[in-house]
Amino acid sequence: MKKSNYITRAGWDRLDRELKFLWKDERPKITRSVSEAAAQGDRSENAEYIYGKRRLREIDRRVRFLVKRTEELTIVYPSPQQEGRVFFGAWVTLINEDDAEVIYRVVGPDEWDVKRGEISIDSPMARALLGKSVGDEVIVHAPDGERVFDIINIDYKLTK
Repeated sequence: MKKSNYITRAGWDRLDRELKFLWKDERPKITRSVSEAAAQGDRSENAEYIYGKRRLREIDRRVRFLVKRTEELTIVYPSPQQEGRVFFGAWVTLINEDDAEVIYRVVGPDEWDVKRGEISIDSPMARALLGKSVGDEVIVHAPDGERVFDIINIDYKLTK
């Protein structure tokens, strides 16, 4: 399944900070340590050199991914017309079958983090929520079976 190319401003800023950190801070630091390790002589048994080269490859791979991915992404800003319905960027408060309250924000696939209550727009939960309003019942087809939720609040300004 192809990932959506949407991202919130906060998600974009996190990716941009990571890219700048890797390129301007981490990579030069590792490059210096590899140069120092290479100057010590025999590279075949030099753990610092071997680890450093491996870390440089990881950094370069992540930088390439971030550069390419950020070119594809579109930052989505909530609009006033969305109020009252669930769309990208919404914080949605739900009550599950056990009367437990949960809050999720619908975000892009590059920024989701369940610990922060953020779910990918491509997830079964987000797909079930999109377009719904307060008072609607939502049935989510999860891997462990169907789950039922009631939407009790939709907010585009909530901060966590």
